[in-house]
Amino acid sequence: MEFTDIETPHIKKPILVAAMQDMGDIGSVAIHFINKNLKTLPFRYVSACYPNYVMDRGGYIDFQQERWQYRYAQDVIVFGGGLGQPQTNEELYKLCQDVIDIAKKYSVQLIYTLGAFHTERNLQKKPKTFVTTTSQALTEQIKNLGIEPTPSSSLITGFNGLILGFAKLNDMQGIGLYAEINDPQIPQYRSAKSVLQLLERLTYQKFKDLGELDAMGEAVDNEIDRMKKSGDI
Repeated sequence: MEFTDIETPHIKKPILVAAMQDMGDIGSVAIHFINKNLKTLPFRYVSACYPNYVMDRGGYIDFQQERWQYRYAQDVIVFGGGLGQPQTNEELYKLCQDVIDIAKKYSVQLIYTLGAFHTERNLQKKPKTFVTTTSQALTEQIKNLGIEPTPSSSLITGFNGLILGFAKLNDMQGIGLYAEINDPQIPQYRSAKSVLQLLERLTYQKFKDLGELDAMGEAVDNEIDRMKKSGDI
């Protein structure tokens, strides 16, 4: 795993939003939307070892090294998105520590991560987003805002959970936002919207055109309906 600096941004005490591809693509969809909306600029990237898969582009194979970017805008650093996560625990731990090191370098006060909460509840196109944090005191503050904590004990695997553990070990505050999903194999655009709406509320960042995610969710629903009618699924 290699780390490459492009520039040194002049930002002071930003928030940091870090998430990677996970169930329902919540992390990658949300990070892509934030970068597009805030017109963030890259300042550092991470190159992983070659993945343990190839991509079939419909008759030909693509084999690329995975890369994830650190980007910035006013008062915010954004990390992640893209495809996949590190393939080994060693790489995952190394990446989480790098995020913490960058947070310390720029005096980040709070780290946010975004992801999915798998549930059997009928969402009726209105998924909820739950919150967990690095301390009981911070969770109480969040609850006082009328925001629901995660409803039960569970393991949060991968980067979008482990980064909170690294924040806690380094005496940094962290908040995880996890939106309900039913099917982890399908991109869940409405769930990504739910996460972003709560992130707006907590950070005072404003994201335009969130309705685009509703339209993308509707397009996925229509394609699934078409495939069911044609017998493809």
